[in-house]
Amino acid sequence: MDRPAFGEWPLLSAQVHGLSEPPAFEPAEVAEAAEPGEGDTPATCWRPPRPAQPGPINELFRPGVRVTDGYHPEMTVVEPRRVGTLRVPSGLLAVSGPDIRHGDGLPCITVPVRPGEYVLDEARTRFSYHCEWRDAEVTTTEATAVRLLVHETPAATWEMALGPDDDPRLFIEQQIAGFDTDGATGCFADAGAWEPLIALFERGLIQGESDLDGYEDIDDGSMFTQRTRDEASGGELTAFATTGDGTYPVWVGRSEDGEVVGVVVLVEGMPELLPEQDGTPTHAAA
Repeated sequence: MDRPAFGEWPLLSAQVHGLSEPPAFEPAEVAEAAEPGEGDTPATCWRPPRPAQPGPINELFRPGVRVTDGYHPEMTVVEPRRVGTLRVPSGLLAVSGPDIRHGDGLPCITVPVRPGEYVLDEARTRFSYHCEWRDAEVTTTEATAVRLLVHETPAATWEMALGPDDDPRLFIEQQIAGFDTDGATGCFADAGAWEPLIALFERGLIQGESDLDGYEDIDDGSMFTQRTRDEASGGELTAFATTGDGTYPVWVGRSEDGEVVGVVVLVEGMPELLPEQDGTPTHAAA
């Protein structure tokens, strides 16, 4: 039937439509919701709001891929920088803002992983721009994301990690969930040793205690800035810089089998992919 005007919806019942037998309901496959106006979906068809989507995160760690951030017309992904490792003996990874204490004192986001030691690396792009101060063309390299690499297998899917109070059914269009920061800082940590690791972080960075066992400044030019280690459990925390305050989503990459292969935080927005030099779309070439 045609869609009725507002306030004129008929009573949708078997009796009104003259059905003599009770209607039978069968489960149906849930298809990917199309954008209004796409395919056979009417442009006026309502669809529920969708949370923010991850974008092509794999490509940020694939050297040679061309992207743009909207300000620089062309940027080229270079080899990720491996900064160090993180020990997660509890098997529960915390991703949170170390500068904000929640009411329960627990990390904002947790992701189950196998107990172990994992690589920390940084996605980077190289681009050129005209520097007004030098009045010359300058080439530079900047970070776009930080990652805890669980496995070398590229992720088949990416999903936004949720906190205990996050319900995506209540999200508005493109809403994000993630960790908050007032100091432009996030961290990867062993959630099993969260309290002692955060205490060391605060004593070393905020209170400025010198020669503090279990605290280390990272000064290698990367986005990673501090590291703490809990001697009792062996769990570690590594803090990284973001590009500002606010909320940062945490993207969890999974293999075809559903295993976690990586956890990524974009330190800026998601760049847009550019075609390969031969005109082939980047995702098709990958």
